[in-house]
Amino acid sequence: MVDKLRPLQPASFAPSDLVETPLPHLNPPSLRAEAANAMIAMFAAARAEGAGAMQLQSAYRSYSLQVEIYGGYVASAGKTGADSQSARPGFSEHQTGLAADISALPLTCALAACFGQTPQGIWLAANAYRFGYLLRYPADKTAATGYIYEPWHFRYVGESLSTEMKRTGATTLEEFFHLPAAPAYAP
Repeated sequence: MVDKLRPLQPASFAPSDLVETPLPHLNPPSLRAEAANAMIAMFAAARAEGAGAMQLQSAYRSYSLQVEIYGGYVASAGKTGADSQSARPGFSEHQTGLAADISALPLTCALAACFGQTPQGIWLAANAYRFGYLLRYPADKTAATGYIYEPWHFRYVGESLSTEMKRTGATTLEEFFHLPAAPAYAP
């Protein structure tokens, strides 16, 4: 579990089982082996079920890469703006090797809220749980997660957990595990 109240330990954590994923991508994507296999199956099912083609925008990010990304958000949006759109280094789900940002192919609404209305975004929101993935930052859960709606950001939690979350109606990890909301970083 990684969120604004629960950082990675150590902050420089790097998974030992990262593998390259042979999927269309913007940046060379690595995920942990189990998450990668589930992602490959999910992409194939989306295409087979008529949702269309997709690509990975981003997957595993090292601590040092997150320093750069977060710094860019701070430069363009200020610290408060950055904190609603990007994780601080050491607090990013991408660093776990279990999270990925997905976009439609051809590129439509990449890393934008409108991705949720594309055939791919609609299919993912309804079906990602079948492959162990969770839409991590739903539109109506910013107060719980601390992040704006990100219909492109999916976190691997495993099929049994994602199926149980679907069954119970829990839409965030904070909600499912009865954890305090994480709208802001601890002082």
